Amino acid sequence: MKRWLVIVGSMLGYIIGVGVYFSQRVLFMKKKDIEFVRDREITANRFIVSHYDELPKEEIWVSSPSGYDLKCVFVEPRQTKKWVIICHGVTENKINSIKYMNMFLQRGFNAVIYDHRRHGESGGLTSSYGHFEKLDLKAVIDELKRRKGEDIILGIHGESMGAATLLLYAGTIEDGADFYVADCPFSDFEAQLKHQLKKEVPLPSWMVLPIGTAFIKLRGGYHVKDISPISFVKNIKKPVLFIHSEPDDFIPVSMTKELYRKKEGPKQLYIASVGAHAHSYNDNREEYEEVIDRFLNDLVFSKANQTG
Repeated sequence: MKRWLVIVGSMLGYIIGVGVYFSQRVLFMKKKDIEFVRDREITANRFIVSHYDELPKEEIWVSSPSGYDLKCVFVEPRQTKKWVIICHGVTENKINSIKYMNMFLQRGFNAVIYDHRRHGESGGLTSSYGHFEKLDLKAVIDELKRRKGEDIILGIHGESMGAATLLLYAGTIEDGADFYVADCPFSDFEAQLKHQLKKEVPLPSWMVLPIGTAFIKLRGGYHVKDISPISFVKNIKKPVLFIHSEPDDFIPVSMTKELYRKKEGPKQLYIASVGAHAHSYNDNREEYEEVIDRFLNDLVFSKANQTG
């Protein structure tokens, strides 16, 4: 009898230990400090404070349907109907979006940067890797269109989790933008977790993942299986530019290639030859901007001119 109690107790201890540890790592992934991101971007000359301070902008709080507020900055230096929303990756904040914002400002756009749930100045307790973030993105889009009109030309640029978020928004809620730029997205969150487990945990994924995902559902309120851009990308009819760097060892480049193959209709693909995860722009700026220009000219502005 004691032996069975020891066995059952050990199994329960293993399940609880793995579940709590795994879900803690996923739901509460350690964020980069706001000042760290700010200093990093300033040092790399991607965030010039004086230039940013001079831009006409308005700080706005947008209510999330999940019950917290999102800190947004509407940057409007131009009299134009062209707008872009920038979605940052997990552990980052809206300061990381400024480099992409500047790229689009130089191309005649106005922009919205904002902090995802649990990041920066926004509310929210956990990260959900696109599950709840896609609903927040819709709330930001709705607020932008309420203020600037339904007839704006809207693009959404996302990096890593932000890229997965925009693909889930467009594929499951509404294809509500005119174009999308998905930079280093994962194709399926469960597959991404398996990829990370191989590098971090000396156990087969079947011994960890079912327990971990059950605890994520219990503590975070979402199913990992539902976070699967590859399952919904075919629903996106508007143009998508997929970007990834070949050496990325955090999210494999094969995931973006798979998303590109599955996406129907207008699309382009850019694979940078150098750059770690989410560094395609940092390490290939000139080429990256050329790719953006080609995409906009070939699949966005040309179509707008034809229909307008």
